[in-house]
Amino acid sequence: MFWPIIAALLAVAIFALHRSWKKKIRAAVERNEKELAQLRESHREILSNAGAQQKTLFDSMVEGLLLLDNAGRIQLANRALENLFGVKNGICGKTIIEAFRNHQLTELAHRLETERQILEFEIQLSEIRSRWFQVNAALITDENGKRNGSVFVFHDLTRLKQLENTRQEFVANVSHELRTPLSMIKGYVETLLDGAKDNPEVAEKFLQTIEKHTDRLTFLIEDLLTISQLESGQIILNRELHELHLLVEKVIGDLKSRAAERKIYLANEVPGDLRAHIDLDRLEQVLWNLIDNAVKYGRAEGTVIIGARSGDSKIEMWVKNEGAGIPVAAHARIFERFYRVDKARSREQGGTGLGLAIVKHVVQCHGGQVWLESELNQGATFHFTLAET
Repeated sequence: MFWPIIAALLAVAIFALHRSWKKKIRAAVERNEKELAQLRESHREILSNAGAQQKTLFDSMVEGLLLLDNAGRIQLANRALENLFGVKNGICGKTIIEAFRNHQLTELAHRLETERQILEFEIQLSEIRSRWFQVNAALITDENGKRNGSVFVFHDLTRLKQLENTRQEFVANVSHELRTPLSMIKGYVETLLDGAKDNPEVAEKFLQTIEKHTDRLTFLIEDLLTISQLESGQIILNRELHELHLLVEKVIGDLKSRAAERKIYLANEVPGDLRAHIDLDRLEQVLWNLIDNAVKYGRAEGTVIIGARSGDSKIEMWVKNEGAGIPVAAHARIFERFYRVDKARSREQGGTGLGLAIVKHVVQCHGGQVWLESELNQGATFHFTLAET
């Protein structure tokens, strides 16, 4: 009689217990799902932070970095690489040939299919201001040796190549400048030894020519030493306050006889009260070179004007002649070592080809700038600036 009642109570208890456990299980599942979502979000944040840190690290590199996947498509290109090649964002997902249009890089990528590592591979991009790069490339493999992509590291060699070319050009120019007077001296000496020494008039003329070319060699060597010291920073300027009018007057006095030979008047229009902190000997060298050039290449029976003015916390000086002028195409190179507008005439005048390069370096050592204003048949004016008192 009690069993049906007991059974009913047990059924109710079981049902209540089932509902209670069901609620607990649902709550546990919801709690686990929430915790799982939080873990996923944390994982995403970790990956995002790691990616951001990785990108920051790669973008801080001086070298260009390029990562390719197994299919040869770009996965990452850092900021340095974009700057080196002048490419914008959006190259990820492209192949090398699509992104850079360069057969040398494509060739390097193909070589990696058979070679695991390629070091010091040089490429030249003449279409981008003649840039030079050294590339190191390697395969990326997993722990089982399976290929997962490739990495390329780019070093910019442009500056080193430019310096190397400058050195080679300098050596070639020096060799040429030395060879010419030495050949002349050797030729005249051989002629004298062959019997010309027995003719007093011929011997004297030849010896004068030898002396002239010996002087040219001496001037060339002195200018080479000077420009070498200036470029290497070995010269320390002894700057003191000096009156510029008096300095110009001294240089004019030294060159007056040369100017008189061509009936050129040297006009000192530098204000008498203008003073500057300068290395007197070095600035005298600047003015001597500029005024001497103005006399050599100026119009005969003309005027060379040396002027100056003060303003904007600096002093500007200039040397103006009335010569044939200098072509605009030569303005950018006129201060380079051994550059000559008229090579034959310059050598005939006894120049070393280093005078204006010395002018530029001395002025820069004084914190100034030097430039040229000239038109054909309108003369030439060389300007330079100095820091004011």
